[in-house]
Amino acid sequence: MDTANKLNTAAEYIKSKTKFRPKLGIILGSGLGDFGDRLEGAEYCDYKDIPDFPISTVEGHKGRFVITKDLICMQGRFHFYEGYNMEEVTAPVRVMSLLGVDKLIVTNAAGGVNLDFKPGDLMLITDHINFMGTNPLIGKNLDTFGVRFPDMSEGYNKHMIELAKKCASEIGVNIKEGVYFAMTGPSYETPAEIRMVRALGGDAVGMSTAAEVIVANHCGIKTLGISCITNMAAGIAQKSLNHEEVIETSNTAKEKFILLLERIVSCMI
Repeated sequence: MDTANKLNTAAEYIKSKTKFRPKLGIILGSGLGDFGDRLEGAEYCDYKDIPDFPISTVEGHKGRFVITKDLICMQGRFHFYEGYNMEEVTAPVRVMSLLGVDKLIVTNAAGGVNLDFKPGDLMLITDHINFMGTNPLIGKNLDTFGVRFPDMSEGYNKHMIELAKKCASEIGVNIKEGVYFAMTGPSYETPAEIRMVRALGGDAVGMSTAAEVIVANHCGIKTLGISCITNMAAGIAQKSLNHEEVIETSNTAKEKFILLLERIVSCMI
């Protein structure tokens, strides 16, 4: 079965499992699964039940769609480092597009590179640098979704960024802005690599998001990105990095993050 047919089959399966047709999608990063759990009247669709769909393998990612009248949330995303190819990593974004989603909020846990940041900060992504060595649009273009050479000059929608800043101000959440630098992982970066990231203009570094945002733009989906700075990157904090710290800081910051997400969503739907 070719890619287009796989995506359509997945979308039709999800449609058969829910009466809802939301327009806003959210990809919930590490520690944000509780946002999906709090949605009232939600319907659920496990990734493992969707035909030809990847399965999330990362600790803290439940691996399902949470669907309401207004939202479809991914509790768990797919990463290049898990062994999935870029087509599989970005399949959920294309499926959401087929379901009618035209706005997307992408969240993640990231390492802080900007020395003005500290663990627990939230950062609005103003742009990204894709340093993953590949692009999710390589290969035959899926013409039904978008053009061969999509424009990325506003990969992160400026109107949505301004709306998010306004929402943060209204609820008293201090929010940073910066450039997200995407690398493959799964090893954390070396101190030398972090110095490179800073020299090239990165404010935070992570192992996701860029591919999803490229595909969202290809699909014509307006996108907002928010990072939770869960640790300072290698060579800054002068200590070893580990996933447990990422989860711990994500959990510490999640109430603030969820409060902001709820406010942004209420302004978008």
